[in-house]
Amino acid sequence: MTPSHPRISKAVIPAAGLGTRFLPATKATPKEMLPVVDKPAIQYVVEEAVAAGLSDVLMVTGRNKRPLEDHFDRNYELEEALQRKGDESRLARVQESSDLATMHYVRQGNPKGLGHAVLCAAPHVGDQPFAVLLGDDLIDPRDPLLRRMIEVQEEHGGSVIALMEVDPAQIHLYGCAAVTPTGEDDVVRVAGLVEKPTPDEAPSNLAIIGRYVLNASVFEVLRKTAPGRGGEIQLTDALQILAAEPALGGPVHGVVFKGRRYDTGDRGDYLRAIVRLACEREDLGPDFRAWLRSYVTEEM
Repeated sequence: MTPSHPRISKAVIPAAGLGTRFLPATKATPKEMLPVVDKPAIQYVVEEAVAAGLSDVLMVTGRNKRPLEDHFDRNYELEEALQRKGDESRLARVQESSDLATMHYVRQGNPKGLGHAVLCAAPHVGDQPFAVLLGDDLIDPRDPLLRRMIEVQEEHGGSVIALMEVDPAQIHLYGCAAVTPTGEDDVVRVAGLVEKPTPDEAPSNLAIIGRYVLNASVFEVLRKTAPGRGGEIQLTDALQILAAEPALGGPVHGVVFKGRRYDTGDRGDYLRAIVRLACEREDLGPDFRAWLRSYVTEEM
C-alpha cells in the first residue's frame, strides 16, 4: 500500500434527517430506527461497514436521534432479564448491536444538507480516505459493493462513488454521472455530476446511490461549496469539482452496481424491502412465502 493510497478504516453514516416522508411514524422515532423485519434499518448499514473491514463508525446525528445511540449501547437491565429467563438466543441478538463496531457520534446541529453532514466528520476522519454510507440504501450482504469500492479507491486513489442504472424517467430523483469507460467492466471514470437533472438534462442513466469512498480533500472543497439545490450544501457539487479538477484530490471513479439494493427511503420501496428480506429468511421465509402466495391468489 503506497503512502498516497492509505488503507481505509473509518465509515461515516449521516443520520440527521427529519424523515418527513414517513410522518407521523417519525415524529418521535428516527427514521433510521424503523424496523426492516426485526432489525432497525441503521443496523444493516453498520453491519455492511463492518463486513467491509470498517469497524470505526461515526454517526452524524441531530435532535431526537438519541435512540440511535441507545441501540448501539449496552442495555444491562434487558440483558439481565434475558439471562434470568435463560433466553440465550434473544440475549445474543440484543448484544450483537452493541458489539458490532466502535461507535462515535457528532451532531450536525443545523441540517444544511448531505455535504454539510459529511463536513461534520472532518475532525474525526482527519486526512485519511473514508467511506460514507447513507441509511436509505440497504445493500444485500451477498453483493459486497462497499468492499469493491474500497478496492478501486486503494488502486486509483481519489474518490469512488456507487452508480446504478435506473429508468431514465426516474433519473430526476438522483444525482447523475457523466462517465467514460475504463479497462474494467464495473468501473468508470466520472467526468461530471448533476444533482437531480430532468431526463433531458441527464448525461446518462447512471444514478448515484448511497455509497461513497472519499478522499479527505473533499472537506476543503466542501468548506468552499456554496449552497446548491434546495439551499443545501450538496456533496454532489463538491464531487463535481473534484471530478473536473483531479489535482485537488485525485480522480473520481464510479463502481457500477448490478446487485441487490433495497431503498428504504420511499414508503413503497420500504414495504417491498421488508417483503423481500422476510421471504429470504430461513426462519421466516417458508411460512411467509406460503402466506404471501395465498394472499396474492385470493386478493388479486
